[in-house]
Amino acid sequence: MIRFFLRRPIFATVCSLMITLAGAIMIPTLPIAQYPQVAPPVVTVNANWTGASPTAIESAVTVPLENALNDVEGLRYISSSSADGVSSVTCTFALGTNLDIAAADVQNAVQSALGLLPAQVRQTGVTISKNSGSILVAIALRSNTSRYSTLWLSNYAQLNVVNSLARVSGVSQVRIFGQRQYAMRIWLDPRKLAQEGLTVPDVISALSEQNQEVAAGSIGAAPEPPNQPYTYVVNANGRLSTPAQFANIVLRADPDGGFTRLGDVARIDLGAEDYSSYLRFDGKQNVVGLGIFQYPDANALSVASAVLARMKQLSRTFPAGISYTVALDSTTFVRESVRDVLITLMLSILLVVLVIYLFLQDPRATLIPAATIPVSLVGTFFVMKVFGFTINTITLFGLTLATGLVVDDAIVVIENIARHMQMHRAPEPPTPLLSAQESALEAMQEIQSAVIASSLVLLAVFVPVAFFPGTTGQIYRQFALTIAASITISLFAALTL
Repeated sequence: MIRFFLRRPIFATVCSLMITLAGAIMIPTLPIAQYPQVAPPVVTVNANWTGASPTAIESAVTVPLENALNDVEGLRYISSSSADGVSSVTCTFALGTNLDIAAADVQNAVQSALGLLPAQVRQTGVTISKNSGSILVAIALRSNTSRYSTLWLSNYAQLNVVNSLARVSGVSQVRIFGQRQYAMRIWLDPRKLAQEGLTVPDVISALSEQNQEVAAGSIGAAPEPPNQPYTYVVNANGRLSTPAQFANIVLRADPDGGFTRLGDVARIDLGAEDYSSYLRFDGKQNVVGLGIFQYPDANALSVASAVLARMKQLSRTFPAGISYTVALDSTTFVRESVRDVLITLMLSILLVVLVIYLFLQDPRATLIPAATIPVSLVGTFFVMKVFGFTINTITLFGLTLATGLVVDDAIVVIENIARHMQMHRAPEPPTPLLSAQESALEAMQEIQSAVIASSLVLLAVFVPVAFFPGTTGQIYRQFALTIAASITISLFAALTL
């Protein structure tokens, strides 16, 4: 191999350029994060049964869902909670499980259990969400006037902000904190119900029968008579929307010819569906929070920048008195940590080149070991892309440490070649004069096995770290394989370039 590359220096140069180019192309496509992804994939299943007690939720909703989810492939364990009207089942999968495939498997398992759930739960639906880790950006949407309530603000965010942010590339979920959803609240008076001889099921039955969307059909539709010139579509306003309309719902026809209506036994108002949670920002009310989560393989810096740019664009259409504040931007620390590591990386490269020059005392001899640094380090990004790594503090630290290791082989090779050339060009050479190519071949034959052995020793130190189990292995796998890739590329460069 040595003779092959010595006779084809252009081919050796092209190989190194191809490695560098492949790594440079991969750099913009690599996700940027603070640390490697160490949290196991999590899929959450939520079901609502308004008005049900925790005991009823546990027996009728949570247990059937757990039984159906227990056989999902790759599942490590299940945890669940049953509260008033809400069932939540958290499925934690093994490290390395594809989150999209896990969510699809959970969806299929939930579908098989829908027939066992109460009708009210099936009507509201069972939601399945992928947990993408911690919040990337948190935004406080607030009203500076008393004109807009928290209920109105939450509804505005749901209709005009959340959907737009969810379409940003890399955003997996936008969650509203302190959310309020419009709902018709009916406060039944037990005393009046008893006086009228009515029960709560009677009210529920009247609501379901008289508050529903119906297809009223059309007049004059086919097959129409010959003298029918027009067809009229009938629109029936079956879905009620105001407290007055709900108050007119008939609960019972009285024997004396009158009617007992819902407004006679209840107080009805338009409010929020749930008041169990609220949010304050800077000690002020009339605030809703927006939590933006990213996909695990997305670039945190790009996603955060795109989200803030979209919010700036949306703010131009906000009603007067509505503003937003970035309450949390986790990429600030990522930017600073990456910047510090990059500065350290640049300084280490400069120091290594300086030390090489001080000891070799030859600019041309210094050029070759210095060239192996960008070839090895930039080419490592291609290997990171193949293994699915991210640009984070751990991988950049590995590159910084590898800066001093990747030049070792090149220094040994260039120093031995320079020694042979000086020896054969001495005034009284002990051996016949040789050309530069022959000197390089003789020098490489002497140290080729030693250079390979030294690189294998380094690989034997770092590669086993990649096989550590659990969270420790997940963290240090990227560190070890990054250094191993740099050393392997530097060995190739030393033996060819």
